[in-house]
Amino acid sequence: MPVTTYGDISPRTAAYASKEMLERGLPLLVFEKFMQAKVLPANNTKSMSFRRYNSLPLATTPLTEGVTPTSKKVTTTDVVVTLNQHGDLVELTDVVLDTHEDPVIREHTAILGEQAAQTVETIRFNVLKAGTNKFYANGSARTDVNTALSLTLQKKIVRALKRQNAMKITSVVKSSPSFNTEAVLPSYIAIAHTDLENDIRAMTGFIDVKNYGSTTPMEGEIGAVNDVRYILTNICTPYADGGGNKGAMVSTSGTKADVYPVIYLAKNAWAGVALKGAFAITPIVINPVPSKSDPLGQRGSIAWKTMQGAVILNDAWMAVAEVAATEL
Repeated sequence: MPVTTYGDISPRTAAYASKEMLERGLPLLVFEKFMQAKVLPANNTKSMSFRRYNSLPLATTPLTEGVTPTSKKVTTTDVVVTLNQHGDLVELTDVVLDTHEDPVIREHTAILGEQAAQTVETIRFNVLKAGTNKFYANGSARTDVNTALSLTLQKKIVRALKRQNAMKITSVVKSSPSFNTEAVLPSYIAIAHTDLENDIRAMTGFIDVKNYGSTTPMEGEIGAVNDVRYILTNICTPYADGGGNKGAMVSTSGTKADVYPVIYLAKNAWAGVALKGAFAITPIVINPVPSKSDPLGQRGSIAWKTMQGAVILNDAWMAVAEVAATEL
């Protein structure tokens, strides 16, 4: 049987460290709530296939009396995602362990858990922002953009999604180590950078989460506009100076507007391997002990690694709006 190595800590301690990392990181996993979450079994390949059953053409021709119509064949579309390994470590010295008054390993484990979650979120964001269903706040290319998000742009996006029969999201993946889901009111979900908060709130028809009534807001959610609920995270970084002349928009250099991708999601738009479960994060702790390469036992480390992947299942069921942010 394969042996899992955790450095020089026991599997029981490793399980505790993994749980600490997950608890620190899970609240940061915004995109994960709205994906098809899958698990790749251990000792398997690095790839996973997602299958979508395609719609049948409409049966608009009247039936002929006594004649059985020609049967149709259901077709499928397979999308393959390849998992990649990611990880990092921090150095742990004997002096720190011997002199630091804080529980160093626990604190380092928590920080690494946050880093792991942000790393996975950034990988997913990079996949989604590369979607081909693009909408621009103005112009026809990113280099034109110097206008804020507007209700008109949102209406164009929602209309395009509805034309493709993109279903509203009715359940999300819970922020817990399990893969359970919870129901939410039907809506499309938009995920954007926090710099866009004022522009979103300025949209006609915006409803703040505090006015939702009995509806429970999601983590990071600020409110809704018509069919769309908006969630903000700093993971959605802009293209610095990627747009047109800045005018009254935010700019890194002061000349060209920064361009912010806003990810609009419908049900089953994308999929990925969730950062959850017993083996989602493998913690590796090496305490400072004498060895051939470290005779005095001065150096150790705390590390993590994970296998993750994300893929767009249907570009027509999501959209990427590229907008600018109004300068304050």
